[in-house]
Amino acid sequence: MEIFDAHNHIWPEKVVYKAKECLEMLRFVKKLVTLPTVDNLLKVMDESEISKSIVSSVASYPRQVVSINSWLFSIKQKRLITFASIHPFFDTFKEELKRIKDNAFGVKLQPEFQNFYVDDEKAFHLYEELQKLNLPVLLHCGREISTSGEICSYSSPERILKVVKKFPKLKIIGAHMGGFLMWEESLEKLAGKNIYFDTSDSISVMKKELLEQIFVKHGFDKIIYGSDFPIQNPKEEISFIKALDISEENKQKILSSNIKKVLSD
Repeated sequence: MEIFDAHNHIWPEKVVYKAKECLEMLRFVKKLVTLPTVDNLLKVMDESEISKSIVSSVASYPRQVVSINSWLFSIKQKRLITFASIHPFFDTFKEELKRIKDNAFGVKLQPEFQNFYVDDEKAFHLYEELQKLNLPVLLHCGREISTSGEICSYSSPERILKVVKKFPKLKIIGAHMGGFLMWEESLEKLAGKNIYFDTSDSISVMKKELLEQIFVKHGFDKIIYGSDFPIQNPKEEISFIKALDISEENKQKILSSNIKKVLSD
């Protein structure tokens, strides 16, 4: 069974220790699986029998966009599919999106790290251009919990629904089953709509009844496997998906077929 991991983060080796410290000490209460470098990701992919992975590195500030993307473009290889960085408040975003279109397959947005509400009209010009260029966007959805316990919801399912309705042709991959720790709202607001859900940090920890309700309402054609490396170990969620009481065809859709369709359409 082919496996395609649609949600991974990596950094250049010169800043990887700083990134690790930031994620572990300032953002999350858990240790990373390993240092998020290209070589370590490829090693984890081999161990988990993953054929290809989408990789990204988020620009927290507009000034970081170009340099981050130049690095991402430089590490391109057959097994790593680049989703470039973009920021809704980056002045020359149209020029950068042209460069992204030539060198990558989509973009990653992380509203909590980038400090913008997903339904802020100031971001609409970016969505419009992404829709025009047919560039998919991997979007963090739901809450983000820091070590202090502070909860943010820059990208709640209700806010995301406004974007889905405003930009019906925009290909959105909603990370964390459409709303990390907001799965009931994701079921109510987003399931069945024109948005893909990725499984990262979610599918194996959700209540069984809720997961089954999402499967029924959203269908299996719009659910995509993602690990959120280096936050999670891909092996664990892959094993969970393979053990689900669903058809082999639907497991294959989740593990690779759906994301391949997104990238080829």
